[in-house]
Amino acid sequence: MAGDKKKTPSSDTENSDEDSALFREAMRDVIPLPSSGRVTHRRRAPKPIPRPIVETPITQDTLSDHISLEIQEGSEWSYLRPGIPRQTLRKLRRGHWKIQAELDLHGMTRDQARYALVAFLDECGKYKVRCVCIIHGRGLSSKNQEPVLKSRIGSWLAQRDDVLAFCQANPEQGGSGAVLVLLKVSA
Repeated sequence: MAGDKKKTPSSDTENSDEDSALFREAMRDVIPLPSSGRVTHRRRAPKPIPRPIVETPITQDTLSDHISLEIQEGSEWSYLRPGIPRQTLRKLRRGHWKIQAELDLHGMTRDQARYALVAFLDECGKYKVRCVCIIHGRGLSSKNQEPVLKSRIGSWLAQRDDVLAFCQANPEQGGSGAVLVLLKVSA
């Protein structure tokens, strides 16, 4: 290529000398600030608190795939445990409780999702988590582009004694591909 110049070590040195000279020229009239007498200390990053090593018991999967919860296709679905006021479901839909934890089941098989859900809800119970969001997906990448986990998640949640209510998430939380769950917090 006819117009290209090769850089040599001496040309790099010349450029840095020119840059230094230009900088010195630009800074010629600058007067340093007077010393304030203040000492600034740099804060060290706090050391992480180690978690105690606790052996967690093996999660027992007692959820059945043979109990179905009737959910009409295309409708917003919800569940309210018998004896719980209807107002609770309304509050859940309106975001009365802050979402404290989230579980994403995308890409999991039915068995993996069931086990992950049981382990997640058990962990939430241990830490007294009140409201969670479970993302099951819309099924757009599955066969026939139908949600595979949606109805199963509903029936699994209805089988849990610690689930008081659940409803479809708001659009900003996942819409028809997610569910908000209100959990019972034991004392």
